[in-house]
Amino acid sequence: MDKSENLLNEIHTFFPTDTRDVRGIAPLKLAYLGDAVFEILVRTLTVERTGGPVKKMHSHTSSLVNAKSQARLVLAMQDQLTEEEMAVFHRGRNAKASSVAKNADIHDYRNATGLEALFGYLYLEGKSARAVELLKYAAQSLEIPL
Repeated sequence: MDKSENLLNEIHTFFPTDTRDVRGIAPLKLAYLGDAVFEILVRTLTVERTGGPVKKMHSHTSSLVNAKSQARLVLAMQDQLTEEEMAVFHRGRNAKASSVAKNADIHDYRNATGLEALFGYLYLEGKSARAVELLKYAAQSLEIPL
């Protein structure tokens, strides 16, 4: 078990919950959680690798944590997704959101929502290492420094 998976275990230790089938969670709820998972991954890498003033770190993080960048990343990693992961991505991408980010193209926004749903799913399944692996693969494929 990697360190990031300890967080989920700690949450469930202190806040017990009935065992739920993650596949039954609505895709927009997975995306809601996955947005935070993705951001914590990028922020962690930014703090540990980029450093510098907080304003610079925020700018770097913001350049990656937006619909356009997330859409590029998920498209770069698609060939690495398992059948199950692809199904979760599609569920998230096809979910009907009540709004769209004002600076996002609808296709980018939907693909980004799919990525977030996938990362939320992987986190709740205790597969945080897989989310990191996919992010690394996509960033390297696109030559994005992380």
